[in-house]
Amino acid sequence: MNFKVVSNFKPTGDQPQAIEQLTSGLQNNKKFQVLLGVTGSGKTFSIANVIKNVQRPTLVISHNKTLAAQLYQELRDFFPENAVSYFVSYYDYYQPEAYVPTTDTYIAKETEINDEIDKLRLAATTNILTRNDTIVVASVSCIYNIGSPLEFGKFAFEIKKGVKLSRKSILDRLLDLMIAFEALFLNDIGGQDRGEMRFRLSLRVAYFLREGRERKTIFNEMREAYNIRSSIVHGDEYDLPRVEGRAVPLNQFVARIEGYLRESLRKFVELAQQQGGLPPKLVNWDDILFTENL
Repeated sequence: MNFKVVSNFKPTGDQPQAIEQLTSGLQNNKKFQVLLGVTGSGKTFSIANVIKNVQRPTLVISHNKTLAAQLYQELRDFFPENAVSYFVSYYDYYQPEAYVPTTDTYIAKETEINDEIDKLRLAATTNILTRNDTIVVASVSCIYNIGSPLEFGKFAFEIKKGVKLSRKSILDRLLDLMIAFEALFLNDIGGQDRGEMRFRLSLRVAYFLREGRERKTIFNEMREAYNIRSSIVHGDEYDLPRVEGRAVPLNQFVARIEGYLRESLRKFVELAQQQGGLPPKLVNWDDILFTENL
C-alpha cells in the first residue's frame, strides 16, 4: 500500500517550497537536510507530505519519549491507512548498577518495565519486516540492537488465503534446539531426574559461552527453555518465557536460544581444531559444577 496523507488542510505559505526541496534532496541522495520553523508552523505536516512524495519506509527519531508520543499521534492522524508504529524504551524506571568506593557499597540494578510499550515495540518490529508502508516514531533507544532481522524473520509466519502451511512450528523448533543442546552438553549423563538435567544443561551452556554477569542471563534463559521443552513433551501448559524479568514473545525467545546453539557449535569446532580432533571429552564439566559460581 502507498503512503497517503489524510488531512483537511493543504500545504500553504512556505510549505510547498520546503516540501519540494526536501523531496528533491532525497531523490538526489542528499545525506543531510534541515527543515527550520517555529513551533506550530506545520513542520510535521510538511514531513508527512515528503514521506508521501518519496514513498519510502521512514524512521523518525526524537530525543525524548514525550515528543516521540506527540509525533506518533500526529503521524497516525496523517496516515490512518498506513502502519505508523511507536518504538521507545520499555523501562518506566531504570537504575543502573553502581559501586560507591567511599562506602564500599554495591547498588544492584533495578528496573520497571512497561508491558504495553513492549507490545508496541514488537508491533513496530513486525511492521518493518512485513510492510513497505511503515513509519516508525522512535526515541534514541532504537539504536540498540534487539536481535538479527534474519533470525527474527525465521519465526514469522505469513498467512494468506489458499497457502498451505507446514506443520512445523515454533514449538517444534524449540524441541529440535533442546535435543541438540542435550547431545552437545549432556552426552555423559544418563538416568538423571528432570531437575538435575535442567540445572546441569543450563550451567554448562552458561559457563561455556560467557563470563561474568552474562553467564547468569544465559543460565536463566536455558532454564526457561528447558522448562518449556518439558511442558511440551509432557503435554503441560506453559507460560511465556521471561528474559531479564520480562515476558517475551516465544518467537523472539527461540531465536535467542538458537543463537546460543550456533555459538556453542562454533566454539566446539574451534576446540576440536585446537586439540587436533575430537577427544572423548572436550570440556571437564565436573570442574565447572564444583568450582564455578554464576
